[in-house]
Amino acid sequence: MTEPSHAVFLSYASQDAEAAQKISDALRAAGIEVFLDQSELRGGDVWDQKIRREIHDCALFIPVISANTASRHEGYFRLEWDLADQRTHMIARSRVFVVPVCLDATTQVAADVPESFQRVQWTRLLGGVTPAAFVERVRRLLSGEPAGTPSGAARVPAAPSSRKPVLASWRSKPALLATITVLVVALGYLVVNRLMLSKHGAEIGAAPAPAGQSAPATAFSPPPHSIAVLPFVNMSGDKEQEYFSDGLTEELLNSLAEINELQVAARTSAFSFKGTNTDIGTIARRLNVGAVLEGSVRRSANTIRITAQLINAVTGFHLWSKTYDRDLGDVLKLQTEIATAVASALKVTLLGDFAAKVELGGTRNPAAFDVYLRGAKAFISRHEGKDLPAAIAAYTEAIRLDPQYALAFADRSIALSTGAGDADTPAAVREGYDKAQADARQAVALSPDLAQAHLALAEVSEDTLNFTQASEAYERALALAPGNAEVLRNSGQFAAWMGHFDAGLAAIRRAVVLDPLARESHSLLGHALYAARRYEEAVAAWAEVISLDPDFKATYGWRGLAFYGLGDFQSARASCATKPDYWASQQCLALIYDKLGRHADAEVELAKLKATHSDASAYQFATIYAQWGNRAQALEWLETALRLRDPGLEFLKTDPLLDPLRKEARLQAIERELKFPS
Repeated sequence: MTEPSHAVFLSYASQDAEAAQKISDALRAAGIEVFLDQSELRGGDVWDQKIRREIHDCALFIPVISANTASRHEGYFRLEWDLADQRTHMIARSRVFVVPVCLDATTQVAADVPESFQRVQWTRLLGGVTPAAFVERVRRLLSGEPAGTPSGAARVPAAPSSRKPVLASWRSKPALLATITVLVVALGYLVVNRLMLSKHGAEIGAAPAPAGQSAPATAFSPPPHSIAVLPFVNMSGDKEQEYFSDGLTEELLNSLAEINELQVAARTSAFSFKGTNTDIGTIARRLNVGAVLEGSVRRSANTIRITAQLINAVTGFHLWSKTYDRDLGDVLKLQTEIATAVASALKVTLLGDFAAKVELGGTRNPAAFDVYLRGAKAFISRHEGKDLPAAIAAYTEAIRLDPQYALAFADRSIALSTGAGDADTPAAVREGYDKAQADARQAVALSPDLAQAHLALAEVSEDTLNFTQASEAYERALALAPGNAEVLRNSGQFAAWMGHFDAGLAAIRRAVVLDPLARESHSLLGHALYAARRYEEAVAAWAEVISLDPDFKATYGWRGLAFYGLGDFQSARASCATKPDYWASQQCLALIYDKLGRHADAEVELAKLKATHSDASAYQFATIYAQWGNRAQALEWLETALRLRDPGLEFLKTDPLLDPLRKEARLQAIERELKFPS
């Protein structure tokens, strides 16, 4: 006699048997037939045939997902999941068959489930506790009544994803290119707020908020076409591979930022949520974006699996997801295959040669890409100049492996410029800038339309006092990457120092919008405000920097100078004395102590600065003497700075500390010599 099939098939890992039993009991108590295999020994022909028949004939398949299933790469439940996934290909998209439940905080990107499971809304039944609302939803699905939520989304506890948890770019990136194609299309729908969920046809604009998400106190209305790319989860089982998953995330973020129609939250802000359990809705509100992309990366010796999913941040529902399994070396074929397949599925065509734009300045050498990502990770993670050699060495190795790698040249140039700016001797300063200049020019020669190459040239030109070239390079970088937060804030700071305060502040404030949680955004805003003599606002900007990164020493000295500009000498002293061993604090204290009548202490601070930096801080010495009222010494040090091509001279045109010298003919002559743009 053949046993009857059951309405619901409950699939689980053995470690989750107790939780699965709770779910089964709740459903059975409502009169719903449930198949729950509790045999301790699975396998064999009889068991295999029974399972296949049950999955073939059941009305609903409920996979029970947890950290246990995510950690097990083999198991009978995976066979059950595959059988259910195969059946979805024979079922109309309008019909709900798979109803995933999750027992804990495991995210969809980390769960390692079939793609069909990713396309539908999940329900969290923590520990297997099953509320009546879930039972009612299952009953409605079985009876054919409207489930009441789009795409089978549950009204019961929390289905939104939670997180456990931008200079990188490998411009040959197939899986990422396909993801970008999807985002361009999906985000286009956001303009009119008529996004379509999955392929079931339910409009997000009419959908209720996912269960478990309380309604916000005020309506959340992010800008259209706005997105954040969260750090992809490293699923390789090796923490040392973190640089690779982070690098791929940055690749996607940088590529999206090149699409003018998109507003992309910059790397620092997006990555600030890494390692937290912050929910998607909170992240979106902090970054003011309408969509969030998250994913995972599993890398082995020769293969890679990338899973990505796009979420509507306003409703919490999923717009799109896909998993890619490919060989690492098959990048070009994969690029064409995925981009074509995704565009065809969405019935859209990208205008222009988007693939060429994405690959610009990159490499097709996987080894060069790998070591480049290591360099990018080292550069981004640095705190002081001593951390730079590791990044420079990695970029150098990437260039050795691929001498045409324009992006590696550009980023090595930026790293060299950064190191030269912190060098202790004039000789070291000159050597660093000479190398940085050569790298920047090589990057531009290799890839004339690479924004990062022009940014590198702008920065080294600015530091070497070639202001005309810097202005032209910044202008070109902005034209190529108008949505790049780094380009915006650096060019804005330069404009402010050149005396164009309105334009400079506008650019930096735009960078703050794109990268609101980045220390650098607020720091450069503080510099521009300081140059504009808007000291109170500069204090506030640098206070924000300190709240974001209290260990960044220079900020305390800069904030002290803003207090000094306000005439609040006690607050200035307190700020500068917080990190007294840093050069910016020593400069600040030399000024403050003199104003407080502590002239001997002021001399001590100046002596410390001279002992540490010698003539490399000639410009800073000039500002101190100018504020002390020693004009002759100040002008002498300015002439020394000009002779040494001291990078500090880029501040000369607008630096408040040099105001006592503005009418001096010798200062005016130096200003003419520097050829500041009008």
